[in-house]
Amino acid sequence: MPATPSHLMRAYARQPVSFVRGSGARLWDAQGVEYLDAIAGVAVTSLGHAHPEIAAVIAEQAATLLHTSNVFRIEWQEQLGQRLCALTGMEQAFFCNSGAEANEAALKLARLHARRRQIAAPRILVMDNGFHGRTLATLSASGNPARQSGFAPLLPGFVRLPYDDIEAVRAAAAQSPDIVAVLIEPVQGEGGIRVASADYLRALRQLCDQQGWLLMLDEIQTGLGRTGAWFGHQHAGIAPDVMTLAKALGNGFPIGACLARGAAADLFSPGQHGSTFGGNPLACRVGCSVLDIMAREQLPQRAALLGARLLAGLRRALADHPQVLAIRGQGLMVGIELDRPCNELVGRALEEQQLLITVTQGSVIRLLPPLICDERQIDDIVVRLARLLARPGAAPAKDLAHA
Repeated sequence: MPATPSHLMRAYARQPVSFVRGSGARLWDAQGVEYLDAIAGVAVTSLGHAHPEIAAVIAEQAATLLHTSNVFRIEWQEQLGQRLCALTGMEQAFFCNSGAEANEAALKLARLHARRRQIAAPRILVMDNGFHGRTLATLSASGNPARQSGFAPLLPGFVRLPYDDIEAVRAAAAQSPDIVAVLIEPVQGEGGIRVASADYLRALRQLCDQQGWLLMLDEIQTGLGRTGAWFGHQHAGIAPDVMTLAKALGNGFPIGACLARGAAADLFSPGQHGSTFGGNPLACRVGCSVLDIMAREQLPQRAALLGARLLAGLRRALADHPQVLAIRGQGLMVGIELDRPCNELVGRALEEQQLLITVTQGSVIRLLPPLICDERQIDDIVVRLARLLARPGAAPAKDLAHA
């Protein structure tokens, strides 16, 4: 930690550790202490830290061309757009710098969709405990009152409903003729690792088709292999009208994308939206390399196998723990819900177990390990968590690494 007072705004409650080096799923602090990373920069470094192929691409492109602006064609942007559309079945892509920016683009598409339908005061359905970003529009769309506190007045035009409740959506459709879109996460990450059922997502797709709404899926945390498929909605066998991506697309380099198909794909016209840095040659070349590595190493399929191993291990190790209410997840996106607030576990995990975790909704331990973890590292996460949660006098956690 710096010896002098920090001049950084107090926007974060930082842990008292600074990492200086990483490799795969491991990190080291300035004192040389090794840590196991079970959050991957909050679902960002899915290929792990200091991936040699990504490092080489960044160095080569940085020495060739970083930025030209979107006044001109960008070949790497064209390639990444084509590849993402081929993977998703979408038709058009807009590139930006973050998930919040990608969701801003989606919300603007919904407004243009409303204009096309001559709806003057459009409404977008969003979900309780959803999280879509920290800009004023995406914060307004989110369902976390604590994060919204202090920023009123928020933007109007959002109708908040219970998650994974299709009857609530049908009731909203009957009550309001001004709904134009639904914005939803296939798995709520900040909301406590809550997985939408496949039946719910399929019924939502059908209802959007019947009503002429856009189905807009926020895949910023779930996308690119995290849930055991390339994209979270693929578990339900549906396709969105609009989809947003970020996080793992750059493996730590900032990039976001908003993809659209059908009527939503031609809503923007020149001048209606833009991004100074969005889709520059470096970001998009990194994105192409991420897709290359994920496809070559079959990381979505690997996430499905490792996620099943992680869930099974946690359920065995914590089966009789009186504070554990639920263990749930999809792929390498796992939550352990406790019966009490547990934010202090983030610091304790670092200090006592050299393990990186986060806590969401105050009482849910969130695990988002890199997709390149090996089986021993997955088992080690289980062992360290079981030790962290062990009650005074309880027997030591089983060594699942040799189970």
